[in-house]
Amino acid sequence: MANLKPNMMLDSIFQLDFQDLKSRNIKGLLVDLDNTLVEWDKKKADERLIQWFYQVKEEGFSICIISNNTEDRVVEFKEDLDLPAIHKALKPLTRAFRKGVKILGLKKEQVAVIGDQIFTDVLGGNRAGLFTILVKPIGNQEFWWTTFVRRIEKRLLKRLLNPEEVIIRTNEDK
Repeated sequence: MANLKPNMMLDSIFQLDFQDLKSRNIKGLLVDLDNTLVEWDKKKADERLIQWFYQVKEEGFSICIISNNTEDRVVEFKEDLDLPAIHKALKPLTRAFRKGVKILGLKKEQVAVIGDQIFTDVLGGNRAGLFTILVKPIGNQEFWWTTFVRRIEKRLLKRLLNPEEVIIRTNEDK
């Protein structure tokens, strides 16, 4: 059960506190694509997200997209962005997380995973020994299986979350 608990929860990636991450010696980010960066069916990054990517780099962080989606989907999304990406990651298996850490050229203790799903992003990141950040999904439209799993995740989160163990930031905290 401990592997299903994120280290931090945010409403969105835009709440990421770069100074807080730096104080934890985090230097790289492995970020999920669908419903973390953009809605499941959105093909490109909007201007706000592009600016966020620039800010991440300006703050000195390395970043890599890690997605269970197809090569076509991931390549099309990152086409105009100068970012490495891993497609068909098979999360929660740890192989793609280890590959992402290697791509970033960092130690696992220096890398955080950001994603919207407990059973893929958080579980895989924790199993790989990474700092895990769970964000709320951006959109409601998703693959039918993900919709089913989200119901289980909601119940599980209520049981798992202990405010003394998980950093929780909501829009009200901004």
